[in-house]
Amino acid sequence: MTTGLEALRDLILDDAALSQALDALIDPKIFATRAAEAARAAGLAVDAAEIRMAVETTSVPPAERAVVPHGWLPFEVSDQDGTPAVRWRWVGPRRLTAPFYADELTWASYRPLNRLVRLCTPLPVSGEGAPDGLIFHMSRCGSTLTAQMLAASPANVVISEAPPIDAVLRLEVDVEAKVQALRAMVAALGQARAGETRLFLKLDCWHVRDLPLFRRAFPEAPWVFVYREPVEVLVSHLRRRGVQMIPELVPSARLGLETPQRSDADYCAQVLAVLCETAADHYQAGGGRLVNYADLPQALFTKVLPHFGVEVSTEEEATMRAASARDAKEPGQHFVPDAAAKQQEAGDDLRAICDRRAGEAYRQLEAIRASDA
Repeated sequence: MTTGLEALRDLILDDAALSQALDALIDPKIFATRAAEAARAAGLAVDAAEIRMAVETTSVPPAERAVVPHGWLPFEVSDQDGTPAVRWRWVGPRRLTAPFYADELTWASYRPLNRLVRLCTPLPVSGEGAPDGLIFHMSRCGSTLTAQMLAASPANVVISEAPPIDAVLRLEVDVEAKVQALRAMVAALGQARAGETRLFLKLDCWHVRDLPLFRRAFPEAPWVFVYREPVEVLVSHLRRRGVQMIPELVPSARLGLETPQRSDADYCAQVLAVLCETAADHYQAGGGRLVNYADLPQALFTKVLPHFGVEVSTEEEATMRAASARDAKEPGQHFVPDAAAKQQEAGDDLRAICDRRAGEAYRQLEAIRASDA
């Protein structure tokens, strides 16, 4: 039998206007009061105290549906008795502007609405809509800057390193099933809000290994690979490791590498080499453009947007340029160039490791980029 709280959950799920109105209420007490009023108006016997307790404990079972209402975005893909399932969060008309998708959806999950109303569905297997551009990258190389500049325009939806995409790529299914699931997930992620007409995906750095799959799913979508002088990237990772540099988090086999005895500078340099080599290997298949960090932010306007077939207004360009003055990962801070400091920090031993492992791959990318200039 459906409880009053479950009936209220379903009422909210079926009413986008109510979802939006309640989502605006951050204070749990005020939220509970307004939700109780909506329940009474619908003839449901649920009081504010029950609702507040449910918000604090997330005790209302998730709704299980086959179709997702507009305004809900995929939060997590999990395994339910051997079958992939997706958990969703209400975002509604809010634009996605955080540097990373996971941050955006994690913040949303703490809002009272998403603590009361949870939604779970089977993994989508169909969906329409293709991205206007794909951003692959080497990591720590300006890809977040590129994405944040794009996101500054109100015409753009920018999905940055969304865990649900990675989950789809890890599915143990045949290629065609994975392609269909990828198309469906991208369609779910790319829900347009008022004024948004373009969709861009910034992938995790190791997703360049899946470039052929993306090309199969979205054959018309142009792509770029953003990269940087390897020693500068290596210094950044030795300061604070990215997950791809930790085999327990991103398995070495997924990168085409043997599992190391320890994650040291040599292993990190090997990872960088694999990412660059993969981009170079797939470049001849078409659809790509190489972008060196040294050419950013200007390269967004001279290389990336023209390659994506996008013309921006003077106002859009000004907004994007303003975004480039902020730190891409900490938008509240002013950007401070760090290439010189990283070059100075790298000693002779580190330079030797980097050149031995990643130098040739970097030079190959530079040669390709020069030939396309």
